[in-house]
Amino acid sequence: MHHFEYRQGELTCEGVTLRDIAAQVGTPYYLYSRATLEHHYQVVDTAFGTIPHLTAYSVKANSNLAVLGLMAQQGAGADIVSGGELFRALKAGIPADRIVFSGVGKQDQEIAEALAADILMFHVESRAELLLINRVAEREGKVARITLRVNPNVDPKTHRYIATGLKESKFGIAMDEAIDAFVEASTLPHVRVVGVDQHIGSQITEAGPFLEAVERVAELITRLRAKGLTIDYLDIGGGIGIPYDDHVPPSPAMIADSVLPVLKSLNITLILEPGRVIAGNAGVFVTQVLRVKETGEKHFVVVDGAMNDLMRPSLYDAFHRVLPVVEGNQPEILADVVGPVCESGDFLAKGRKLPTPAEGDLLAVMSAGAYGFTMASNYNSRPRVAEVIVDGDTFHVVRQREGYDDLIRGESIPWP
Repeated sequence: MHHFEYRQGELTCEGVTLRDIAAQVGTPYYLYSRATLEHHYQVVDTAFGTIPHLTAYSVKANSNLAVLGLMAQQGAGADIVSGGELFRALKAGIPADRIVFSGVGKQDQEIAEALAADILMFHVESRAELLLINRVAEREGKVARITLRVNPNVDPKTHRYIATGLKESKFGIAMDEAIDAFVEASTLPHVRVVGVDQHIGSQITEAGPFLEAVERVAELITRLRAKGLTIDYLDIGGGIGIPYDDHVPPSPAMIADSVLPVLKSLNITLILEPGRVIAGNAGVFVTQVLRVKETGEKHFVVVDGAMNDLMRPSLYDAFHRVLPVVEGNQPEILADVVGPVCESGDFLAKGRKLPTPAEGDLLAVMSAGAYGFTMASNYNSRPRVAEVIVDGDTFHVVRQREGYDDLIRGESIPWP
């Protein structure tokens, strides 16, 4: 469910039309719905409400301070993967004791910053990282709470770039090495093992992989406890898929119904790391038509948004529905929606039936609230776009559009 709908032929977010925002903010821009963000958080959090749990919003999905501030108001924690995301989460008011630190490449300084903040836990990805965290914690006079991320070798049936739980993945510790890793961790003086972590991928559209992974990790927890280790937490990651097209993946409640019988038997505190399922359909990317180009073979709708603004179609060949901001009666054409970037891979949609657009028309690329702006770049020296959030009948610019001076900030010419 989201709060984007046509009213009297105009695409509207809550109580504001997308055309009115474009007239005041310009294009392209990202637009988020406060009501949708809050609703999606509550749907996920409530689904697992029958057991002790922490819903740690995945900051990488959408890290705008306004979005993080809403998550803080809802009582969310944060799943971070960098020192910068730690900085953002704390600035937005998310308590440190509700923050978990994931990722395979944590650096010395980032670990020290997280220890100083006293975050809830680190998810350790390798033996080398385990020893590094122990060394940094010793130097800082701290004891780091940790889990070890295990790789359950479960196929999430998603795009290979966002599958993270297969044995060939860079993430986690192999299941057949996990017991030895946990035992070693339990002997180190400046770390304290508090749980197990696993995450099998993103945009998962079936319940089966979640259940399979949880069952494998539940067996591991039983074996660890038999060896005398205290396991208080299980982090099952995120990855719940959202509808980008007509396919409807299982809801958070359906995922919960599948895995809760196993989780309840473990007597643990569950940690969830939802990102896309909260932010994805709470946002759209609005772009203006520059021209329609016809060749002997096809139509191209050239817009002012590009792959540097929304990378998912070029990176993953991802599908995003494209809708006219103002409905009309124009005949349909079959077209590619492309941007101004000098790459053949610069497209937002391919082979779509669209009402024939005219110069100046606005298009909304739907389901763009997650992994949209966070993956944006300045490629082709294009300033990054504005971010806007709607709250009922009002809207707020929560990130100003960059200008040319922003492109060269920090640069210098070292010779006369």
